[in-house]
Amino acid sequence: MTSRVLIVDDEPANVLLLESMLAEQPDLEVKTVTDSRLAEREFLDFEPDIVLLDLHMPKPDGIEILTSLRSLRESLGFLPVVVLTGDTTRLARNSALVLGADDFLLKPLDREEVLLRVRNLLHTRRLYTELASAKEALEQHEGELRKGS
Repeated sequence: MTSRVLIVDDEPANVLLLESMLAEQPDLEVKTVTDSRLAEREFLDFEPDIVLLDLHMPKPDGIEILTSLRSLRESLGFLPVVVLTGDTTRLARNSALVLGADDFLLKPLDREEVLLRVRNLLHTRRLYTELASAKEALEQHEGELRKGS
């Protein structure tokens, strides 16, 4: 099963680095956005399973993107966002986490850490979607049983 990864970072070198890290994983389809103004549209068009989001970009920055994607993500269930930044301040980390980031990675990025965290969050997403599908099937089956009685 292929998982879709959306990378939003205004620095082309960071995007290339992440793409090369993720290219080793054959079950990932990667889409990149270097213009943060296009992030929400690409999110809707690409329907990612995880988002890797730079925190500090020209307007809208990562905080604004997290805010704008919040309701979309909630309607989809568990859809993880990993914030990437060189900002080591507590304010940056806490702001991102309060607004719904699921993880926080500091630049320079460690290849193994990126791969492990992405893999773990994608596994959690798969479990969530499987559970949601099973719940829906059960509810449908219960509805059919009620109609039949």
